[in-house]
Parts: sequence; structure tokens; C-alpha cells
Amino acid sequence: MAVDLSDFEHPAWRTAAGMGIGYVLILAVLTVAMFVVPWLVFSALV
Repeated sequence: MAVDLSDFEHPAWRTAAGMGIGYVLILAVLTVAMFVVPWLVFSALV
């Protein structure tokens, strides 16, 4: 069964992909800020 990729050229698909990528990037930054940075600070103090 062939898939016609021209169906995914609508601007709404690009918007949805951008939103998903932005959401993942924000989660990654928050994870680093909330877990990695404090771990580095406390491990430097001990």
C-alpha cells in the first residue's frame, strides 16, 4: 500500500511538528535545570 506524502505538506502538519519539537526541547531544558544542575552543585559541595 503506497502512502502519498503530499498529504503531509499542509501547514497544520508543520505546526504540529514544530509544537512537538518545542515541547520536547522545553522538557529537556527543564529536566536539566531541575535535576542535573542541583546534582552538579551538591556533588561539588561534598
